[in-house]
Amino acid sequence: MNVMEIKERGLEFEQLERLPQDVLEFMYEQKLFKLFTANELGGKNLDLVEGIKVFQQLAALDGNVGWLVTIGTGGNAFIPAFSQEMCEKIFTPKNAVIAGSGYPTGVAVKVEDGYVVTGQWKYCSGSDYATTFTMNCLIEQDGVKTEKIISCSLDRQDVEVLNDWRAMGLKATASHTIRVNNVWVPQEATFQIGTIRNSYGSAVHTFPFTTFAEASFLSVCLGITENFLEEAFILIKQRNHDAHKAERMGALQFLLMQQQKHFKQFEKQFYTTLSVYWQKHQRDESLTEEELTQFTQMSKEIAAACIEIANKLIRNLGMDAITETASINRIWRNLYTAAQHGFLTP
Repeated sequence: MNVMEIKERGLEFEQLERLPQDVLEFMYEQKLFKLFTANELGGKNLDLVEGIKVFQQLAALDGNVGWLVTIGTGGNAFIPAFSQEMCEKIFTPKNAVIAGSGYPTGVAVKVEDGYVVTGQWKYCSGSDYATTFTMNCLIEQDGVKTEKIISCSLDRQDVEVLNDWRAMGLKATASHTIRVNNVWVPQEATFQIGTIRNSYGSAVHTFPFTTFAEASFLSVCLGITENFLEEAFILIKQRNHDAHKAERMGALQFLLMQQQKHFKQFEKQFYTTLSVYWQKHQRDESLTEEELTQFTQMSKEIAAACIEIANKLIRNLGMDAITETASINRIWRNLYTAAQHGFLTP
């Protein structure tokens, strides 16, 4: 298959509620889950801005694919935090994908040489094909639960997936809850983000994690909005042949042009800011707290602007707007779902 086929199969993905195996195989072949993985581990080793642009490009074809590549590639952030042996074991396989959760909704009981982990974690995108799961736990030591958090990694066979993802959009992301019950995690399979235990890291891995995540999720929203505007253009063009509605169509075309212009402004603002931050990071200059806060605010505002762009057009797109199997409706629901991520909400 080629990458443009992804765009044509969006309805199929949604109805299946997962990505078909041939699409996953294509993604493995193209190393789309390894954009920020070292070449030695079978990755593409892209720089930050290049990778973020790939997220947007894929989300512009299909929101589910864009989201899953973003989440799967996000797991590359943990590469430096493992021993060399564990890192190679987890990330070298061609189909290696990490799914999991950053919320500490589990408990890790300290035992000799590791932890015994129990808990449930929601919204683990890609859980139907992940090879490794990561999860955060509160540490319990000598019968006392502490506020300390440990990050754990587990092989797929040690994790139960509860097929409970029922959101209105991004239905093919398999963002299910996972459950673990009294599973031993050896010390070497635990990690702390920010620690460096091998030489496979790049400048991407030392970029501030929250800013990395905000940029990643916002790029998906930009891609889905781009897709929405393309689909709106097609629908408006199809209706343009009705002479009785010429005046109304002129107003609608003007509205579309306005929203396209707004979109381009927001897209430019995002990439200009991200590029400045990335260049500064590459020069080993620390980003200030004020800069990080500004990026957070910008990400939330642009995500809200993407929703507004779609909403200003949706009311003018007729019955397609409310028909679940219509492309425009699916794209609109995907956008709302993506923009609901905690990093992008007010």
